[in-house]
Amino acid sequence: MTVEVHLVKAGRTKIRYPAAPVADDGCHLVVRAPWASGAVRDFGFVRFEPGDVFTEHYWRDRWYAVKEVRSGDGVLKGWYCDITRPAELSGGVLTVEDLDLDLWVSADRAEVLRLDEDEFARSGLAGSDPEAAARAVSALDELQALSLDGGLEGLLAHR
Repeated sequence: MTVEVHLVKAGRTKIRYPAAPVADDGCHLVVRAPWASGAVRDFGFVRFEPGDVFTEHYWRDRWYAVKEVRSGDGVLKGWYCDITRPAELSGGVLTVEDLDLDLWVSADRAEVLRLDEDEFARSGLAGSDPEAAARAVSALDELQALSLDGGLEGLLAHR
């Protein structure tokens, strides 16, 4: 069985890919998928490349998704965190709306980087939906705090 992950941004599907369900407790949904692009993506602080495996954590009641990234041989690269509206699963399709803000946490926690804050500001969300913008910033702050105090693994534990 698979689900199809749809990452939506600004009302359009940015990417879609199949993923294998790992766990779902009704609120916290975990799927696993290979790197969805056939090409290397070098961010400067991490490279995503063919063979990488993403264990992706989504919540139906939280404003973020956390993706544990491992190389093809199982070495942890870190966690890429997307700030999103709560995930929706319907008919085998997992839809997640990306709100532009991101957080990168390296495996050794030497780097905790807030990303795309300029893109978020340009998105206009603060003007069009101030409540969603406030929730997005709060979610980014929450994930950053969890990554610094070691709470990220507890958040990602699934039953």
